[in-house]
Amino acid sequence: MGLKIHTGITSHSTIHTLATSMLLFVASVVLSGCAWQSQQAQTFRAYLQQQAAVHTSREQHKAITRFLDNQPLSQSEQKQIHKFLGRYAVEKYGDDALATLADWVAIPTYRQPGIAQHENPEFKKLAAAIETKASAFGLEFRNIDDRVYEITLPGSGKELVGLHAHADVVPVTPANWVLDNGTRLDPFTVTQIDNRLYGRGTEDDKNGIVVTLYGMRVIAEENLPLNRTFKLLIDTTEETTGDAIPYYFARNPTPEYNLAMDGSYPVVIAEKGYGVVTTRFPVTSATGQGMEFTEVTGALASNQIPKTASALIATETPAATRASLRLIADRFIAQHGSNFSIDLAPEANRIRMTINGVSAHSSDPASGVNPVSRLWVLIDQIAADGQAKQNHITEAARYVSHLWGLNYYGEQLGIQFNHPFMGPLTNAVTLIESDDQQLTLAVNLRVPKGRPTQSLKQEIEQKLLAWSQANKIDFELSIRLAEPMYRNPKGAWVNALLDVASENLSLPREFVASAGATSVHNLPNGVQFGLSMPGVKYTGHNANEFKTVDQFLLDLRVVTEMMITVGQLSELN
Repeated sequence: MGLKIHTGITSHSTIHTLATSMLLFVASVVLSGCAWQSQQAQTFRAYLQQQAAVHTSREQHKAITRFLDNQPLSQSEQKQIHKFLGRYAVEKYGDDALATLADWVAIPTYRQPGIAQHENPEFKKLAAAIETKASAFGLEFRNIDDRVYEITLPGSGKELVGLHAHADVVPVTPANWVLDNGTRLDPFTVTQIDNRLYGRGTEDDKNGIVVTLYGMRVIAEENLPLNRTFKLLIDTTEETTGDAIPYYFARNPTPEYNLAMDGSYPVVIAEKGYGVVTTRFPVTSATGQGMEFTEVTGALASNQIPKTASALIATETPAATRASLRLIADRFIAQHGSNFSIDLAPEANRIRMTINGVSAHSSDPASGVNPVSRLWVLIDQIAADGQAKQNHITEAARYVSHLWGLNYYGEQLGIQFNHPFMGPLTNAVTLIESDDQQLTLAVNLRVPKGRPTQSLKQEIEQKLLAWSQANKIDFELSIRLAEPMYRNPKGAWVNALLDVASENLSLPREFVASAGATSVHNLPNGVQFGLSMPGVKYTGHNANEFKTVDQFLLDLRVVTEMMITVGQLSELN
């Protein structure tokens, strides 16, 4: 229909109008198999009556009739009703859910320096907003000491199913939120351009909170029976310390089954182990001749590959140094590919050297172009050629260049290996922090099954320390490495999840593995259930993060159907 919208979404009424247009645009996807209703049904039973009056199949019509007559349903009839419930959730609450997403993205829930998440006023603001919605939906809300927000959808049995999402987001560099056509975006104002909703948290993970909450709303409003209780557990530290969920489970029962609404479809039964190799170089005075690197910037978090990385260079001959650097930069680009660029800009009698790459989540470094690793390797090349003074920055550059380089499979360090289902070990040079005492950098690892975690950790430590001694470069080293996760793919509940996702999203009926670690990694029967599509670049943690409208509405449909399906299974094992 040629629909194109470019607007900042700042109010419920604005997003309502936009979402209605977009709902019509994606109706063929979201409501496939059902005619679009000009008059919205106010209850699920009324909605089913509308569907029965239009072009439903014989099987669908029979299922609707038996449901409306309160007759027992066969397994296939129950499945049809569950599918209709997902579609009903989109038709009735799609607009409202989109508006809620915009409202909550506007609350900047990233980690503030020096403030614990549970003391951050922005989290308190979001908690109040979630409580207001949950209470209005007839759902019980609990705030566990500002660490975890719990929303309960009760069932008749004793089993608990935990649905895990998180309220925190990674930090932003606002200057990087610029589209290719020059359009500047506010990371905390949802901006709709065509089918995309740009904003920090639209993909990771406020969308997960919203669609799960609205799915709960539909089931609660319709008084549909459940054999078990669902708890939506909203984490506040998933992107940082990870201590909120353990705090919660130290004081509350642990669900027997757990789903992360913060991963990939269809069903992820294996997660790589999350690791961080952190090195801290003591600040040293510069020695030697040439330009001096005085400052470096990279990612703001260890699990984020940024769009840009930069170095500030002091020199007594700015014009000549800049001309020389231009030649060096052009050779470096020619040597390492043309998928990145290097800018050289004067900055108060100094030169700012900026490498422009492609931002990505560190769990999938191949999907981006890492400017941080390229910056370090380029600095090392300049220093090795004798054109720069030696200091802690050039020492850190030599460390990265020699041990990690531009490869992201651990080959430079000699720790590469591959698992046939989970894929290869990956590494990404990410975080850079500094003060007047030390320069800190981090390498994010994602490690599959196939090698004992402790022996791999020891091997990395031995190789790094041996290099440190051989090169007479001192640094403080810490290595954190978690075990990979792998779940049994034969349970009734994971196969029910797989049916819901694969049928609604036209995906192969196959379990998958993920490089991303979620909050269910160490929980009983923990798996990922969406909300990103396999084969589509994940935009969470990126500059210009976005969620498409049609995928958001599909998520609402799928998550609603998933909850009623799992909730009404006789057994989950």
